[in-house]
Amino acid sequence: MRLSDLQTKNIVNINDGKNIGTIIDANITDTGSIDTLIIEANKTFFSLNRENDMEVKWKDITKIGEDVILIKNDYYE
Repeated sequence: MRLSDLQTKNIVNINDGKNIGTIIDANITDTGSIDTLIIEANKTFFSLNRENDMEVKWKDITKIGEDVILIKNDYYE
């Protein structure tokens, strides 16, 4: 799977069903594995800044589906 394939999927927190956002980038370790995904927070017309972007640790992903990526972590609520 390519990063561009992941970028088309929404990130959903399974604790509350909330749509977190979409992937815009990834942090790669020295060994070449994905450490974190950079998530672009859902934006409104009045909130177009980048300060709400967040990182999701790869270990917090529970399932990668056809349309969404499910994460489980209380931090993202």
